Amino acid sequence: MTTVATGRGQRWVAGAMPLAAADPLAVADGLGVPSIYWEQPQKELAVAGWGELEVVEARDEEEVGEVLERLAAPLDVKWLGEMPAGLPGPWFGGMRFEATTAAEEGWELHGLARWTLPELLVWRMGERAGVVAFAREGEGAEARVKALLEQVRAKLPTGYRHSRGGPVALRLSSSREDFEARVERALRELSSGELKKVVLARAVEAEGPAPFELVEVLARLREHNPRCVTFLFRVPGGAAFLGATPETLCRVEGQRLETEAMAGSAAPAQAEGLGSCDKDHVEHDVVVRYIISALQPLAERVAADGERALVRLRNVVHLRTGIRAELRKGVGPARVLAALHPTPAVGGVPRARALEFLREHEALDRGWYAGPVGWMGPDGAHLVVALRSALVRGERARLFVGAGIVEGSIPEAEWRETEIKSLAMLRALGGEDVRREP
Repeated sequence: MTTVATGRGQRWVAGAMPLAAADPLAVADGLGVPSIYWEQPQKELAVAGWGELEVVEARDEEEVGEVLERLAAPLDVKWLGEMPAGLPGPWFGGMRFEATTAAEEGWELHGLARWTLPELLVWRMGERAGVVAFAREGEGAEARVKALLEQVRAKLPTGYRHSRGGPVALRLSSSREDFEARVERALRELSSGELKKVVLARAVEAEGPAPFELVEVLARLREHNPRCVTFLFRVPGGAAFLGATPETLCRVEGQRLETEAMAGSAAPAQAEGLGSCDKDHVEHDVVVRYIISALQPLAERVAADGERALVRLRNVVHLRTGIRAELRKGVGPARVLAALHPTPAVGGVPRARALEFLREHEALDRGWYAGPVGWMGPDGAHLVVALRSALVRGERARLFVGAGIVEGSIPEAEWRETEIKSLAMLRALGGEDVRREP
């Protein structure tokens, strides 16, 4: 296993300090761009992390499960005082959409699966806020923890970190002809009966006049997308992967699991038609059936919402079905992830044939796009599907968007759907005046 550190046999010293009020993103004004960021505005939860005290990486597909099992194990921590209740993590990271494909330029440092234990975590949960510092056990560890806590207290800003920058001119490029040709190819495969659904992704290349300000991009993302999880995973010396996704892959607390099927999309002006569109119902129901079937061997009980709901985002509307399960004893996040990912919402059905089709025809290294990202620890896990996202390097960004192709799909309509989905990241990068066809 290729690891910077494994945490196995490692002992830690940690300390916490309550803060009267804190916006973790605002702390970046004093500490610089965080290495990780995670925010759920609807849950009033936000966490920012600085530094990488420990990093765990998997080298190949077989090691992914082992890594996830170890991240869920208790840490051997000596706390200087009380440990904050309900703190997410302490491991934050994610993994590639598909383990068997090689990383192309820009994705190398993110690796197949990469999880970090930040040295500093500033968090807000409802009315509570605080900072946690970690250090390796050894001489000077307690002093190091106390110094880190004091550093945050001394630099703690007041107020919320709103977006500040003006519009940024973006140069964009993406091939409509190539994407629609791939949709046509998928439709021929669907008509043969080998596929029931496949999700095709494409990239939009964006370039600004200067390096993108990541904290500003995060501020825009969370303000524009309050229904979504805003995230950032930055690799030292490399690229940053960030976005705002509406889709939870799994949230595990003890043996309780929450997940959702989110498939079927329309522009906000066409939301009511989405509820009666056969094509979108077919696409959505395929995902619901898949998730229920995948969870049944792992759970005592599985239940789904009786009706599809509309999730209204700023730029797009989705069909959603919530799904809950009571996991069998001994089943943890690693097995849930292996069973669910990739769902038909981002891969296709049958899964193996859909992934084979994507390897042959998509012509895109998704990297972590549409892969699981989030946090894990001994008290649970929350992993989301990394949608509405971009890989940012300096003044260049590669945005990723996709559309589910089923029988009855129209190439021009699928292109328009991906154009609409691209608005979330384009506007966050600074293109507030960007428009897309409805």
